[in-house]
Amino acid sequence: AEAAAGSGGGLVQAGDSLRPSCAASGRTFSSYKMGWFRQAPRKEREFVAFISRGGGSTYYADSVEGRFTISRDNAKNTVYLQMAKLKPEDTAVYYCAATLREYSSGRYYNRSPFYDYWGQGTLVTVSS
Repeated sequence: AEAAAGSGGGLVQAGDSLRPSCAASGRTFSSYKMGWFRQAPRKEREFVAFISRGGGSTYYADSVEGRFTISRDNAKNTVYLQMAKLKPEDTAVYYCAATLREYSSGRYYNRSPFYDYWGQGTLVTVSS
């Protein structure tokens, strides 16, 4: 089956849930560390969540801790962002990102330069 990317956004009410996902077409998806970032109008892109290659380690921005869950299904070449208890301030374009890099100075899981590949983004709009 052909892969898809950047799906799962939409318009929801505060308190609702969404589960955007990114699907990769590469043959080595399990080799990539994956992250989610978001960008709201007039704001810089910010880190949301990270998951390690095998899914054993995850990290979250303080703003989403306890509400969002990142996961991956390497058999489906797909990374997910389960978003619960959505708030209006979560409104943004959400981007998945991938990297083969190891951690180094200036390149860590919560920094954009760590990632080399970016999805097209999916818009999440949360009304009050």
